[in-house]
Amino acid sequence: QVQLVESGGGLVQPGGSLHLSCAASGIIFSNTDMGWYRQAPGKQRELVAVITGGDFTSYAASVKGRFTITRDNAKNTVYLQMDSLQPEDTAVYYCNAQDPYRGRPYWGQGTQVTVSS
Repeated sequence: QVQLVESGGGLVQPGGSLHLSCAASGIIFSNTDMGWYRQAPGKQRELVAVITGGDFTSYAASVKGRFTITRDNAKNTVYLQMDSLQPEDTAVYYCNAQDPYRGRPYWGQGTQVTVSS
């Protein structure tokens, strides 16, 4: 059974930082591309950042230079460090795993990030 459990969301003031974590189980983590997506109210879910099994990273233009995605294969965990947060970053953030063996994506339950003064 595949599980992705996010943590680290919350309320932060503009210019602040948050550190999201996603602990994965039931997959061969080191070979799995992992990503973070977000969905704001009334908007479609959008890609924030991805990190491949080979540690290649890619970011949405709106977060490049402010967010950093990393992974720890020993802990089966992917992280998203978010700096210089702005109100437009407010959304539910979802962890995603692209399982290459089952040929399908998996999603976490989401964690709320709210940027407000």
